[in-house]
Amino acid sequence: METRGSLVAEASAALSSAGFEEARRHARRLVASALAISPAGLFADPDHIVDKQQSFRVKEMVARMVEHEPLSRILGRREFWGLELTLSAETLDPRPETETVVEAVLRRKPDRYAPLRLLDLGTGTGCLLLALLGEFGTARGVGIDIVEAAVKTAAHNAAKLGFAERAVFLVGDWAVAVRGSFDVIVANPPYIASGNLRLLPREVADYDPWRAPDGGEDGLAPFRAIAPSLSKLLTSDGIFVTEVGVHQADAVAAILGARGVRLDGFERDLAGHIRCVVARRGVPRA
Repeated sequence: METRGSLVAEASAALSSAGFEEARRHARRLVASALAISPAGLFADPDHIVDKQQSFRVKEMVARMVEHEPLSRILGRREFWGLELTLSAETLDPRPETETVVEAVLRRKPDRYAPLRLLDLGTGTGCLLLALLGEFGTARGVGIDIVEAAVKTAAHNAAKLGFAERAVFLVGDWAVAVRGSFDVIVANPPYIASGNLRLLPREVADYDPWRAPDGGEDGLAPFRAIAPSLSKLLTSDGIFVTEVGVHQADAVAAILGARGVRLDGFERDLAGHIRCVVARRGVPRA
């Protein structure tokens, strides 16, 4: 007979052999998720006997995780800003550092009752737009993605979270076909240089959509594509907040400045890296 504790031990050994750091922590999360209990439940009753179906599910998940498939992909869901989002094969798996974008917006738009108009470029799961709709109760927003299946996933997440009446998701190439004006525009575009894609960890390279991280030859192609639309889409006091890669902030700020969008500031993630560039409408350079 197998118990919760023996499954954790077995999973931990397998993950450790596969090169995982903190293998036991990963094992506890995996087993708890597979058994639909909290991690605290594992500590409270490690000798609880599991049935064959539960044991099979745990071992099946371990086999996938040993191949470095992220637990979020195995479960088909990811928590972001306290929201549980459905993932699909066509959507990027949102990372914790992307929450820096949400934090940057909240610092600059403190009125949670403001009826903001939001635009999310490259929406994927809809994580950024939905997080902001959760914070701004009267805001409305549009999410754009070039992949139709991603748009469907984002719309599903909006409906599941109760935001369907305040969110519209459309297929489009960045902001090319967007009309109107917006108080907040956010983006988490691809920013890995094409030549560096082979250096990505397997968790990203093998399981995120192939186009999701590819930012072109120098990693800056999406920013060049987005920048020309911002001046016409931002309201007079509107802000653009975008995630950037390490060491890209100055280059992105220069691209925006050349298109009439002035730098408002940088934001760092919890690791201390500059993770966001924040900009506002400004005067184009000569």
